[in-house]
Amino acid sequence: MNSIPRESRKIRIAAAIIADASGRLLLVRKRGTSAFMQPGGKIEAHEQPLDTLERELNEELGLVIDPATASPLGLFSAQAANEPDYTVEAELFMVSIESQPVPAAEIEEMIWLEPTAANGLDLAPLTRDLVLRLSGR
Repeated sequence: MNSIPRESRKIRIAAAIIADASGRLLLVRKRGTSAFMQPGGKIEAHEQPLDTLERELNEELGLVIDPATASPLGLFSAQAANEPDYTVEAELFMVSIESQPVPAAEIEEMIWLEPTAANGLDLAPLTRDLVLRLSGR
């Protein structure tokens, strides 16, 4: 029997939906994993979701965003991609970027995905089940 209390099996994250002019979505894959997902990361105890998003986008992709331009989309839940038996609770934001992202930190790969071409690609459950639908697929 797992001794982790059920409530602590939730991972709170902030994540960005970033699309280019043609509607392709920016997805990242962390080192040592196979699933592509939205850029973002875990919300630290002292952070607000938008603070986390700013920090993570800068650390992972070298992006500096204007928080006033990030549009909150709401709180969404899905199975965690890389932690079995965990759920992610994601604060999602639509974000516009001015510069080209460059993978850094734990990001091993970055792609621009046409939402209708996602078949066969290993996607995190949040991306596969929610983000593609939100982006109009």
